[in-house]
Amino acid sequence: MRITVFGAAGAIGRRVVAEALARGHEVTAVVRDPRRAADLPAEAAVRPGDAANPEDVAAFARGQDLVITATRPAPGRESELVDTTRSLLAGLAATGVRLLAVGGAATLRTSGGTLVLDTPGFPAELGPIAAACRAQHEVYRADTTVDWTYASPPLLIEPGERTGRYRLGHDDVLADTTGRSAISMEDFAVALLDEAERPRHHRARFTVAS
Repeated sequence: MRITVFGAAGAIGRRVVAEALARGHEVTAVVRDPRRAADLPAEAAVRPGDAANPEDVAAFARGQDLVITATRPAPGRESELVDTTRSLLAGLAATGVRLLAVGGAATLRTSGGTLVLDTPGFPAELGPIAAACRAQHEVYRADTTVDWTYASPPLLIEPGERTGRYRLGHDDVLADTTGRSAISMEDFAVALLDEAERPRHHRARFTVAS
């Protein structure tokens, strides 16, 4: 497959690029700041570009089989997530290229049926990005022009081991018998590339956890 990755220099984006290359795919790694791309694998075609620019999105999507976006706004600029989402959809609308978007866990349902970001005691410092992720998810759900997929991580995602194993869900938080909802970034990248190679969720959300 020919895959374009926006946000390729980020923590998740780097792992997506590495996983895709390991599977033999051709990867175009798009970064806003080329200086952050120094550690990306040499096999990736690194290109400067911005997912917030619909023209960049369209240009890097043409001739590709899939676009993966793993962009994340800097603290204090969380509202830009919605603008970037609209830009991605606008840029892809006329290309026919699929979009696999790394989203947030804020709109997953807890066992009590409450959205994660509406649960009592939800950390105030996470409020801005959680609200932005909710708005982002709503923009995707309203779109009918692009074949998009929204991937929500579990409550905890951090660097770790690639085991290649995970559980798959849809709109509910996945947790183990101890109540822990987590996955390594490496296994999250595995789940993303599994979806890329064998699409199961069209204009829908999925989530994973160890």
